[in-house]
Amino acid sequence: MKSRVLLVASLLILLIGCKKNEEYKATLSDPELFHSAVKKLTDVIVYDIFSPPVASRVYMYPSVAAYSVMQQGNADAYHSLFGQLKGLEAIPKPDSEVINFNLAAFYAHTVVGKQLIFSEDRITAFQDETVEKLKEQGVPKDVLDASLDYGNKVAQHILKWSKTDLYDQTRTYPKYTIKQEDKFWKPTPPDYMDGIEPHWNQIRTVVLDSANQFPPIPPVKFDLTEGSEFQKQLMEVYEEGRGKDAESKEIASFWDCNPYVSHHKGHAMFATKKITPGGHWIGITAISTRQAKSDYAETINAYANVSIALFDAFISCWDEKWRSLVVRPETLINQHMDEEWVPLLQTPPFPEYTSGHSVISRAAAVTLTNLYGDNFHFNDTTELEYGLPMRSFKSFIHASEEAAISRLYGGIHYRMAIDEGVTQGHKVGDFIVANLQTKKE
Repeated sequence: MKSRVLLVASLLILLIGCKKNEEYKATLSDPELFHSAVKKLTDVIVYDIFSPPVASRVYMYPSVAAYSVMQQGNADAYHSLFGQLKGLEAIPKPDSEVINFNLAAFYAHTVVGKQLIFSEDRITAFQDETVEKLKEQGVPKDVLDASLDYGNKVAQHILKWSKTDLYDQTRTYPKYTIKQEDKFWKPTPPDYMDGIEPHWNQIRTVVLDSANQFPPIPPVKFDLTEGSEFQKQLMEVYEEGRGKDAESKEIASFWDCNPYVSHHKGHAMFATKKITPGGHWIGITAISTRQAKSDYAETINAYANVSIALFDAFISCWDEKWRSLVVRPETLINQHMDEEWVPLLQTPPFPEYTSGHSVISRAAAVTLTNLYGDNFHFNDTTELEYGLPMRSFKSFIHASEEAAISRLYGGIHYRMAIDEGVTQGHKVGDFIVANLQTKKE
């Protein structure tokens, strides 16, 4: 009788152990683990109020770290980024047979992300909570230790690489000196902030040959004479830039993606924090990978490709912005036409040409199209948490077109910046698709 009880008890222990084993293995193979890391990073980017170009950097390096780990565990299916991304040396090789590469990739992402933001405690708490849950689910100590150790080694390797992109040096460079001629960009209401990242074109690109590899055609010649091409485009913004109808207002608001919108009421001032333009496309990447039922490796691959495209696209766009220094419509309309006119969206603090949304959205759309196809219908729920309704798109290109035209409806861009921005972004996207090889055929 006693032996039978012991046998039953042993079987129960074995069953419980097997159940826990299956539970943790399922967790570590579920892409939601990695999605949670990306979402946490997005939340901190919003909280810390990073500018759009800087946010693209905060997304890119953690994604490359995660991809590099994942590739080591899937070398038969994915190419190494060594020799493909400028300045990136070979990734440290795994030094243990019990490494779980999914867990290691998750950890590498969080370690790198934590070093690129201000609120490190938020990422640390997230790391600790996740590790504790994994322990509770039965992840063996040797697997946990080996995976976190390897993830950290790759993270340190990527962080060392990140230190060579001139970001730290450009923090000390001088601010933009305002030029007085009407045609040049001036700080805009309501806060008249200094221009953001005037030296961003000096940041190292990772796939593009250089910041100016795909320069757009020169902007339309500045001319306020009635009937001139420039004046016509200015009038179009004046007429469209407050949102002519409910649909155009909804489109403009949906794609606003201004990380810092200030509000003034009497002597009080407060700010609204929002997702960045790049963050919106990272959100679309999350939606797309889930809809396509991408596995863990495919999910990391998508984030890596899109974040790299966003990073290089911002550098390309900012190179033109601070070269041509085109004045914003709001400045000219207030000065020469209607001093009470206010655009539907708050004008961001940097030059007008080309449109950043147009460039980066098209580059991301081209990248996602390469991964998931031309007619990928999806519902974009990225802005729900910011109080905006879902919008549906028949393709990534369709979404990028709406993102581009939203800047006219919002009153912050001329038609030329939108059209040429789309062209510029498409060239960037095409180049990255042709030259960045990740998933093997």
